[in-house]
Amino acid sequence: MKTMKRLSRLLLLGAFTAALLTVTPTVRAADAGFFRVVGPVPTRITAFRADGTLVWTNAPTNTTFTVQTASALPDGTNWVDYVQVPTTNGVTTNRVIDYHPPSGMALIPAGSFTMGSDEYPGWGEQPTHTVYVSAFYMDKYDVTYSLWQSVYNWAITHGYSFDYVGSGKALNHPVQTIDWYDSVKWCNARSEMEGRTPAYYTSAAQTTVYQTGQLTVSNSWVKWGSGYRLPTEAEWEKAARGGASGQRFPWGNTITHSQANYYSSTSYAYDISPTRGYHPTFATGATPYTSPVGYFAPNGYGLYDMAGNVNQRCWDWYGSYG
Repeated sequence: MKTMKRLSRLLLLGAFTAALLTVTPTVRAADAGFFRVVGPVPTRITAFRADGTLVWTNAPTNTTFTVQTASALPDGTNWVDYVQVPTTNGVTTNRVIDYHPPSGMALIPAGSFTMGSDEYPGWGEQPTHTVYVSAFYMDKYDVTYSLWQSVYNWAITHGYSFDYVGSGKALNHPVQTIDWYDSVKWCNARSEMEGRTPAYYTSAAQTTVYQTGQLTVSNSWVKWGSGYRLPTEAEWEKAARGGASGQRFPWGNTITHSQANYYSSTSYAYDISPTRGYHPTFATGATPYTSPVGYFAPNGYGLYDMAGNVNQRCWDWYGSYG
């Protein structure tokens, strides 16, 4: 399986290559920020709807624009990429933010991104290519051991069985020691426990919920618009990048222990951490040396631990892009 390491107030309107928008939310101050649209030709923002949908006009069509964001009053240098939006007509609409997402989740806006990396030939990430991903919601945090146990204990009394009971360094650390099949069945159990329609079934008929055993679940066995499920590899990579373009990490091209829980090595020039080896704060007790979810800063989409901490499972089988 593919296991990865890993409303509003218009501030400026006019024929600018960067149309600027300030967002004044009514829910919490942490959401305040600015958006602008940049591209190869001038754009004009015409609306920012109450549901977070940005509308702009552009010409010509069949080109890609970038929605950028800044958390503070822009000084011209602190803009960061948020989502790439290919256009097909003269009026473009794209929902860029949701002030009331499902509890504990974040909206990953629809758009395209450059998937893969050409840096290390033979690692199975070539060639880089553009992928369009529809909007979806993702948990802000890794599944904690506490949440895993809550759903697991419900599931085993409602027809589910798992290969592993799961474990964790603490209740607020990510769950570990589970396999792909456990992850898929747990998603179904979480859906049913919350009264949602499960995503995974035992055949293309989609009548029997996948609850036991190790099944090679096919795409046609999945109700893609229902319940909880694992992200596809493309969804995961787009979410993990946090809207950033052309960078090794969501925050830039270097990494230190102040940004993620990982094994630091002098073998990589981009690893500039002053502390080496395992993270000194978390290298205690037995391995794996996990850290509490949400310990480090989130990426541009508000997701935590998309770099470091634990491996995260995707829907896809491992294979070449071909």
